[in-house]
Amino acid sequence: MTKAKAGGEAPVEIPDSLPILPLRNSVLFPNSIIPIDVGRRKSVRLVEDAIAKERPVIGILTQRDARTEDPASGDLYLVGCAARILKVIKLAKDNFSVILQGVSRFEVTAFEGNEPFLSARIRSVPDPTSTDVELDALVMNLKDIAKRVVKLMPELPKEAGALVDSVTEAGHLADLITSNLELEVGEKQDVLETFDLKTRTRKVLQFLSRQLEVLKVRERINTQVQEEMGRNQREYVLRQQLKAIKEELGELDDAGGDLDEFAEKITKARLPEEAEKVARKQLDRLKGMQPSSAEYTVTRTYLEWLVELPWSISTEDHIELAEVRRCLDEDHYDLDKVKKRIVEYMAVRKLKNDKKGPILCLVGPPGVGKTSLGRSVARAIGRKFGRISLGGVRDEAEIRGHRRTYVGSLPGRVIQGIKKAGTNNPVFVLDEIDKLGHDFRGDPASALLEVLDPEQNSSFSDHYLEVTFDLSKVMFIATANQLDPIPWALRDRLEIIELPGYTRQEKKHIARAFLVPKQLEEHGLGSDRAAITDDAVFEVIDSYTREAGVRNLERELGALCRTVAVRVAEGQAKDHEVVNAEEVRVILGPPKYVSEVADRTSEPGVATGLAWTAVGGDILFIEATKMPGKGKLTLTGQLGDVMKESVTAALSFVRSRAAQLGLDPGNFLENVDLHVHVPAGAVPKDGPSAGITMYTSLVSLLTGVPVRPDVAMTGEITLRGNVLQIGGVKEKLLAAHRAGIKRVIIPDRNVKDLIDVPDEVKSEMEILSVKRMDEVLAIALKDPPESILELARAAKAEGTTGT
Repeated sequence: MTKAKAGGEAPVEIPDSLPILPLRNSVLFPNSIIPIDVGRRKSVRLVEDAIAKERPVIGILTQRDARTEDPASGDLYLVGCAARILKVIKLAKDNFSVILQGVSRFEVTAFEGNEPFLSARIRSVPDPTSTDVELDALVMNLKDIAKRVVKLMPELPKEAGALVDSVTEAGHLADLITSNLELEVGEKQDVLETFDLKTRTRKVLQFLSRQLEVLKVRERINTQVQEEMGRNQREYVLRQQLKAIKEELGELDDAGGDLDEFAEKITKARLPEEAEKVARKQLDRLKGMQPSSAEYTVTRTYLEWLVELPWSISTEDHIELAEVRRCLDEDHYDLDKVKKRIVEYMAVRKLKNDKKGPILCLVGPPGVGKTSLGRSVARAIGRKFGRISLGGVRDEAEIRGHRRTYVGSLPGRVIQGIKKAGTNNPVFVLDEIDKLGHDFRGDPASALLEVLDPEQNSSFSDHYLEVTFDLSKVMFIATANQLDPIPWALRDRLEIIELPGYTRQEKKHIARAFLVPKQLEEHGLGSDRAAITDDAVFEVIDSYTREAGVRNLERELGALCRTVAVRVAEGQAKDHEVVNAEEVRVILGPPKYVSEVADRTSEPGVATGLAWTAVGGDILFIEATKMPGKGKLTLTGQLGDVMKESVTAALSFVRSRAAQLGLDPGNFLENVDLHVHVPAGAVPKDGPSAGITMYTSLVSLLTGVPVRPDVAMTGEITLRGNVLQIGGVKEKLLAAHRAGIKRVIIPDRNVKDLIDVPDEVKSEMEILSVKRMDEVLAIALKDPPESILELARAAKAEGTTGT
C-alpha cells in the first residue's frame, strides 16, 4: 500500500489491489477533477460497492476502443490513474453521475477478476520530487507557451494564466496542461504512460507548441477576414458615391439584378390596369433605392403582395348538379335548406356563368356542422377553401388591413385568406360573425359591410394594397350562433339560413354514418375490431348529452373508443369488441341527464314551458306557491323585465276570470302572498313566450289541480285572453321531444311554422294549437274542474280552437 497526495489534501492511501472502472473517450490525470456518467452494469455495481466504503479509491483505465460495451482486461490500457470518488448523484435507476479526482498514476501488474466488476493488482507510480536545471528550464518554457495560448483563446477565463503560474511541480503542470488540451485519446494516454518527468514535459511542450501555431494561424485568418470586410465596406461606399455622380450626370443605369424578375412577375400576374400601373411605378421607385434603407424593404414587400395575389387565377366549377348533391350528402346529414341553396346557385351558374357569388349566413346552435359545411361546399363545387375566425376581432384593420406607413403593416385577413387560397373565387368562411367586437380602434362589423355587399365588393379596397380587388366571385359563408348581436346593416346584406338542432333519430343517423367510423379510425380500431350498437348510441344521446348539435355526442363516443383501445392495447379485448347500452353505463358512469318532468309537475303550481336559447331549445319549469300574507307577488329566478310583466299580466287575467275558475272574486288573494320562481336561478331569463305557462301555473296553484306531467306549452298572453305568436317553434319542439314531452300547446298563429318541424317529432308528439287562454287549462290540467271545462267548451263553440 502506498500513499499519494490529491491536490493539497492529506495523503490518500492507495491499496495494492483496486476495482477497475473502464473509461471511454477520456483519460484521467492525477490532480484533475472530471464528472462522468456511469450506466453499464459492472460499472454501476462498482460505484455502489465503492460508496459503501469510507474515502473510496478506485482505478481508472481508458478503453482502447470506445465502442466496446463490456471491456475485458485485454481491451484496456495498462497504465491508469487511481481516483477518489468525490460525489455520486443518482440520475435514474442504474444510472449515476460520478465526480472523480485523480490521485496518482499506477501500472497494472495483474488482473484478478472479472465479476461482479474488473479488479487488478497495481503498482503505484508517483512523480519524483527531485529537480535539476534542465527540468526547471522546461517548466519555464511550458508556462510561457501556456500563457501565450491562454491569451489567444478568449473563451478561456482570465484566471487560467494565474493558475498555470501557481503550479510549481513539473509533473503536475504537464498533467494539468495535457488534460485541458484538445488531443486524441491515444496522445493523452501516451503522456499518462510517460513516467520520466523530462520526457513527459518535452512531449507536452510539443503538443502545446502545435496548439500555439494553430491559434496563430486562426488569428491571422480572422485578421484577413476583418480586412476583407473593411475593404467590402469601403467598396460599397465608393459605389454609392459613383451612383450619386452618375445620377447627377443623368447616366444612372436602371438595370438591377433580381428586380428584373418583378417586371416578369407583373406581366405574368395579369393585374388589372390600375393595379399594374401602381406596381410598375413602385418597381421604378425600388430600383432607385438603396437596399439597406427601410423604405426599400417596405416597397419590396408591397410589390411581392401585389404580384402574388390571384388577380386572374380561378378554379373551374363543377356544374353537374347530381355530383354536387352527392358530395354534399356524403359529408353532412340533413341540412336540406343549405344544400338546396347551393344546388340552386350552381344551377344558375350553369345557365349564366358570370353570376356573382352568394353571401350566406348559417345560423344555428353549436355542433350542427356550420363550419365544416363550408369545406364540404368547396369540395362539392370544386373550389378552394378559405376560412377566418372573427371571434373576438376588435380592430377594423383586421378586415381592411393597415396602411403602409405603419411598421410591419400587412393586408387585412380577407386579402390574406384570398392569397392563401390561391384563387379569386374560393369558398370563404367567416366563422363566428356574431362574436365581433368593437372599440376605439374601429368597428370590424362596419368594415365587413363592403366585403359582404354584392353591389360593392367587386371593388373592395384594402388599406394596404390601395388598389381595388374583385371579391364578387368569392362565395362567402358566414356562421353565427344567434342573429341578435349582428348589426342590422350587416344582417341586411346576408342571406340567412337557419340550422336548427337535430332530433334523436337524426343524431343516431349522424353517429352511425359519420361519428362512429371517424372515432374508431382515430383511435386505431376500425370497424373490424370494434363496434358500437344503436342502443348504445341512443343511451349516449338520451342519458349523457342534451344538446342541439352532436359535438358532445362525438366526445362521449370518443370516450367509449378510448376504453376499447385500452383493452386492445393490454391484450384483454375480444376479437371483435361490441359496446352496448349496458357497457355505456359502465364506461361513462351514472347518467348525466334524466327526465325530471314527471317529478317536477306532481303537485299544483308547477308547469312546464319551452324556451329558446342560443344553443337550441330547452324546457323551462315555472313554480308557484302561496303562503299567508297580504296579496304580495314575489318573482325570483333572475327574470328579465318582459318576463316579469308576463307574470303580472297572467295574474291580472286570473283575477278577471276568478268566478269562472271557481275562485272567490272578492278575497281569494286577500290573505295570501304568491311567489313565482323559475329554477336555474343563475341563468338570466327573459321574453314573453312563457305567458301561458305562468297563467297555467297560477291557476293550478289557486285551484289545487296539478298540471299534466307530459304537457309543455309556449305562447304570449294578453289581458284580453288571446294567445299571441312566438318565435323559435322548431327549436322548442325539438327540446320538448328530447325531454320526453308527449303533448305541446302552441299558439294557433304558429301552426304555419310546423312545416319546418321533422316528421319524427310531429308523429311522436301531440301538438295542439290555441287562440284563447281559456282553451289552455282544459288541455294542460289533470282532471280539470267543470268550471274550466265549461270555459273551454265555450271557446270551442265559438270555433276558436285548431289542431
